[in-house]
Amino acid sequence: MARQKLQNLRNMGIISHIDAGKTTVSERILFYTGESHRLGEVHDGTAIMDWMQQEQERGITITATTTCCYWRDVRINLVDTPGHIDFTIEVERSLRVLDGALVIFSAVEGVQAQTESVWRQADRYAVPRICMINKMDRVGCDHRRVLDQVRKRFAAQPVLMQLPLGLEGEFAGVVDLLEERCLIFTEADLGVTMEVSAIPAALREEADRARERVVEAAADFDEAILADFLEGRPISAERLRSALRLGTLACRLFPVFLGSALRNKGIQPILDAVVDYLPSPLDVPPVTARSLDGEDAGIPLPCDPAGPVCAMAFKVLSDEGRKLTYVRVYSGTVHAGDDLFNGTRRVPEKVARLFRMHAHKRERIEEIQAGDIGAAVGLKHALTGDTLCRAEQPLQLEGLRIPEPVVSLAVEPCRVDDRDRLPAALEKLLWEDPTFRVREDADTGQTILTGMGQLHLEIITDRLRREFGVEVRTGRPQVVYRETVRGRARHHETFHRETEGRVQSGDVTLEIAPLQRGKGARVVLPEGGDALPGLLGEELRKCLLQACATGLRTGYPLTDVEVTVTEAPYQPGITTEIGLRAAAQRGLSLAAEQARLMLLEPVMALELTVPAECAGQVISSLQQKRGRIDGLEPRAESELIQGRVPLSELFDYMGELRGVTRGRGTFVMEFSHYDQAPEEIQKLFGLG
Repeated sequence: MARQKLQNLRNMGIISHIDAGKTTVSERILFYTGESHRLGEVHDGTAIMDWMQQEQERGITITATTTCCYWRDVRINLVDTPGHIDFTIEVERSLRVLDGALVIFSAVEGVQAQTESVWRQADRYAVPRICMINKMDRVGCDHRRVLDQVRKRFAAQPVLMQLPLGLEGEFAGVVDLLEERCLIFTEADLGVTMEVSAIPAALREEADRARERVVEAAADFDEAILADFLEGRPISAERLRSALRLGTLACRLFPVFLGSALRNKGIQPILDAVVDYLPSPLDVPPVTARSLDGEDAGIPLPCDPAGPVCAMAFKVLSDEGRKLTYVRVYSGTVHAGDDLFNGTRRVPEKVARLFRMHAHKRERIEEIQAGDIGAAVGLKHALTGDTLCRAEQPLQLEGLRIPEPVVSLAVEPCRVDDRDRLPAALEKLLWEDPTFRVREDADTGQTILTGMGQLHLEIITDRLRREFGVEVRTGRPQVVYRETVRGRARHHETFHRETEGRVQSGDVTLEIAPLQRGKGARVVLPEGGDALPGLLGEELRKCLLQACATGLRTGYPLTDVEVTVTEAPYQPGITTEIGLRAAAQRGLSLAAEQARLMLLEPVMALELTVPAECAGQVISSLQQKRGRIDGLEPRAESELIQGRVPLSELFDYMGELRGVTRGRGTFVMEFSHYDQAPEEIQKLFGLG
């Protein structure tokens, strides 16, 4: 791909809270760019981007969907992401490989819980953003309140680029502040035609003040604009765009646009903004990789089709039993038929065929060059976050942050043939979803599925039935707890036993101590003269971390602890790896018992929208559930309640909330942190 073509490429995603209008915006983008010839609608199950049966039936996005379209000679690789917290991994892995994002806000609900989550995810990967305040045709819309929320909650600088022409049912178009003109979207042809007119006299003063604020924001990135602004000289729209683009690429300001996607108003200016403000692959800093030998941890990889091959597998789908792997190529060119190397799993890979994806439809291509996104068939080992490179120049990119699943569900096959097919079906689902886990309960023999929430597990069991023909019975969802320790302890353990004619021996002294919440498990080994020779030290570390991951008493992982190996004497010819591992595992278990094991339970951050007259009753109910109220914000005739409640208290809460609010209350939740479980739960598991 020539440099000019790279400049005319945008890799962007659409992110927001559930029901803010992401998929509706995506459908309008495809319609106005000519990629589709009809308007797909979420509410009647005809959206192109929501192609799964479960998405069409529920009217929500479950999996991130990729497509491409063209606007002003620029190719846009577009990813429509889910808004539900249970599918947050779809947003995480999309933002990991995208260069820019469009954030959708509802003009009525404003900044909602999941919007905060996806904004933080975009911050983590330094993804430049433009914003759209959608639903300007709805009763109760207030774009200024949304702007204030963005400033306060994100400590961000939104720059309003438009003013509305009419509000609620009278919303007809926008005032373009840069070009100083009105854009009215014609309803007769579904908004394809934009009527351009002068700004009405009634709005002239407000438009002048608003444009002045845009100029002030742009002046921070262009001293010439600042000088002209102070001297009162006119500043062209093109100069303002260039300065605003610099601020957007630096993630220091965020252009904001207005519209109503459902009413086909405001989408074309958004497409212009994607071209004008979001980065091409050449505008983002080069990614850095590390060599597998560990000698170089910061190899910069400019976006060059002729450079060394380096790509990331960011999504895997099970497509008719075979892996379809979505890849972002950062450097070099990947051709159909290439032999590659998986730098994460250190195994060879073979690219059989390459495709450009249009939702679930494929367009066969022969190569994917640096800066581009595509899909490959034939990669047998690749999973989400894996690095693909050449065997002669093996590299590894930084992986993804995978959130911890917090809800588990026991399943049993209904029939004998279901029992035979279940393991293979679960393996294919594990390919796709890093937040999905499977284990077998040692006591009951049941298969335990663990996921991000009830909806996540419901979708998985539904897919088992529809896609794989496996019928399962399900139990009640259960909370996924964690083990930790209350205090410090030290233990010395010796293992010495003859097995199969050989003596296995090991000697370890361990100390265990609690860490702050969220720190995970950490192992510290002796250094210097006391260090174990060869690979024994690394094997000891792996053994202890594995013991923490599988848990000691309850089967839940041991976390927020530091395990320090104070002594591990090595006697040549006597100390063995098996003996060392056995001593370490038993020593860790006994040390943790002395330090008094306890359980931690997941606590969820809740955001509820309820009628004002029901707020008191809802708050009282949350407090009875051991909840803590963090904030209360009035909104028109409703109240926004923010709080934190243990997950164990929230199963089937939607039904209870609907009863209290007569069907008018809604809530969303996301994982917040782990905290000490109450004593009755500790005793239930034999702890405390």
